[in-house]
Amino acid sequence: QVQLVESGGELVQAGGSLGLSCAASGRTFSSYAMAWFRQAPGKERDFVAAISRSAGNTDYTDSVKGRFTISRDNAKNTVYLQMSSLKPEDTAVYYCAARNTGYSGYTFARLQDYKYWGQGTQVTVSS
Repeated sequence: QVQLVESGGELVQAGGSLGLSCAASGRTFSSYAMAWFRQAPGKERDFVAAISRSAGNTDYTDSVKGRFTISRDNAKNTVYLQMSSLKPEDTAVYYCAARNTGYSGYTFARLQDYKYWGQGTQVTVSS
């Protein structure tokens, strides 16, 4: 089992940058594929980015490609989401998610792929 705690969300102006972190408990962080999802008010929770156990593979939803970067540090049990060129439509609660997997190179993009979730961190982009 793993517990996830996100941090870094705040109010930022359009065009700005922001970095989110997700700290995981436990000693087997490297066994988990990780992802970021987001949920805007009144909308469903959507996939943003994913990273494989080994960090060798990443995946992004089209709307953030070229602007967001997911990364992880297995020694620090932490996954990151670096966001740049932020837009008002990026406003949402951002959630970190984890899935235990035996496949080191796989990424997972579906909500139902993930068993463990953080509590979320609010990102607000003002125009």
